Amino acid sequence: MTIPGFIKVAAAVPSVRVADCSYNIAQMTALIGEAVQKKVDIVAFPELSVTGYTCGDLFGQKLLLDGAADALQSLVEQTSNLPILCVAGLPWVVNNRLYNVAVVFGQGKIYGMVPKTYLPNYNEFYEMRWFVSGADCPVQQVDFRGEVVPFGTDLLFENEALCFGVEVCEDLWVPIPPSSEMALQRATLLVNISASNEMAGKHDYLRSLIRQQSARTMSAYLYVSAGFGESTTDLVFAGNGLIAENGTILKESDRFSFEPQLTVCDVDVERMDALRRKENTFTKAGKAERRFRTIGVASFPGGDRPIDRNIDAYPFIPSEGQLMDERCNEIFNIQVNSLSQRLLRTHSQTAVIGISGGLDSTLALLVCVKTFDKLKIPRRQILGITMPGFGTTDRTYQNALNLMAALGITTREISIVPACLQHFQDIGLNPDDRGAAYENTQARERTQILMDVANQTNGLVVGTGDLSELALGWATYNGDHMSMYGVNSSIPKTLVRYLVKWVADKNDDAAVRKYLLDIIDTPISPELLPADENGQIAQKTEDLVGPYELHDFFLYYFIRFGFRPTKIFQLATLAFEGIYDSQTIQKWLKTFYRRFFSQQFKRSALPDGPKVGSVSLSPRGDWRMPSDATVTAWMQEVESL
Repeated sequence: MTIPGFIKVAAAVPSVRVADCSYNIAQMTALIGEAVQKKVDIVAFPELSVTGYTCGDLFGQKLLLDGAADALQSLVEQTSNLPILCVAGLPWVVNNRLYNVAVVFGQGKIYGMVPKTYLPNYNEFYEMRWFVSGADCPVQQVDFRGEVVPFGTDLLFENEALCFGVEVCEDLWVPIPPSSEMALQRATLLVNISASNEMAGKHDYLRSLIRQQSARTMSAYLYVSAGFGESTTDLVFAGNGLIAENGTILKESDRFSFEPQLTVCDVDVERMDALRRKENTFTKAGKAERRFRTIGVASFPGGDRPIDRNIDAYPFIPSEGQLMDERCNEIFNIQVNSLSQRLLRTHSQTAVIGISGGLDSTLALLVCVKTFDKLKIPRRQILGITMPGFGTTDRTYQNALNLMAALGITTREISIVPACLQHFQDIGLNPDDRGAAYENTQARERTQILMDVANQTNGLVVGTGDLSELALGWATYNGDHMSMYGVNSSIPKTLVRYLVKWVADKNDDAAVRKYLLDIIDTPISPELLPADENGQIAQKTEDLVGPYELHDFFLYYFIRFGFRPTKIFQLATLAFEGIYDSQTIQKWLKTFYRRFFSQQFKRSALPDGPKVGSVSLSPRGDWRMPSDATVTAWMQEVESL
């Protein structure tokens, strides 16, 4: 499968022999061949990989320098018929000065040489003994065996798919790395060839640097460092291959391996372009101080190829383990702090919330409880109201009552059946007509009850609707769509379930935990239609609008990056492989676009609610869309899949 915007990159860590150029390029040639077999577009080798980094004063030997040039020519020639771009390191002489150079080559051509700008000369490093900084180079091109080759720290390399820049090792460690300027000049992939030695604790710091630089520059960052075979006289090199994208490490090699390694991953440069367009502080950050020259490079071969990247089916869900615990705690506290401020600002004496026994109202209730505890307000001032109707089942009804009792809040039960029947009579609706009016009457009656009780008790109605429902318009306009503050408004359904599970796992009260776990296992339903003959839920939301895990996936890539339907579909087929077939994904993708466009009028009239993650649909900030926008172009593309 070929996905637009994906570039396959590789960090290649070869075995080296110090000062044995012939051996080194043989190892590099083998890894380039392996990379081609894996359909890699760009492969990077470590700093000074042609000679080895730890040659020391041998860098002053003309035999070694001439040997490096010969080896480079041989490497270029041996790989001339391979459809790949390569970045490697070697020493290079210009006007009797020696430079530590990254050379970009492919398909028989050397495209450019980028000299190292910042030479470390402290502690274990003494590069200034042999090399000079590329910042001081007086020339813009060099002669390589009769060919003119661009030379300098101002080079960018570009084809129709990608613009990338190259820096060398220490360049990353300075306050303003050269790659920052490259990114400002549109490079979306940054390549660093390095020979950073290992010390206790240094690796974590290095990973942090790479993550931060990729995030700050909104780029993909390909890093490769010297490995086994370098001299261990004083230093040890572990062979790091790291591939990052916008603050996330996507792939990394095994350190301290004795074998050559090729770390392969697809990076999404289209995603980086989308982020840069959207977050306009990037474009306003200023221009690079220097003018960059753009060097055209060979096109990538394209064609079908495997995707070397994990596509997370649940982009809103934190990673497992400690990060998940920290992230859930953070999200929960954002909700709690926002509700605390709203309660204090409105001088509300109570929080009024409708409790259905479903996931959304459960999470909102848990937020209320935590908020009141934090504000040192008695929980009895939380008014939980269960409002059984025509479709309420015993399971959800009992869970609602039991959970409220276990949490120690004030519980009220107000049936909506008599009021709804009276309303049906008033408007002349046959109760056997189970259309929109039948369902929406119930939702609006429940909202009216909550609003009026809030007025009675100087309270605040806490909304329970979530981000997924807002995206699909799965709410009754001026019914459950409305509240006085919506604490779940930017939390998607998939995350709601995880947050409730997180609270259950953390809760010491066995009864509370029991009810929470059963609520998690209950099918999602508005319960607006009567139960089946066995008293079970007859109206299951996901049977009607589709699986929320799919819709949340669609929503993330649609809003966060503005991807086309084709790309979202391709990503979904990879992420949900073995779970949903392509026909099912296409079916619900149609539903997503149709409902998202047609239901904007509901989102345009949303109550306040806290922003929790990078995707939000608040009409006051994150998503401003006309209610009259047409979905035609998006539906046509989905139909063509």
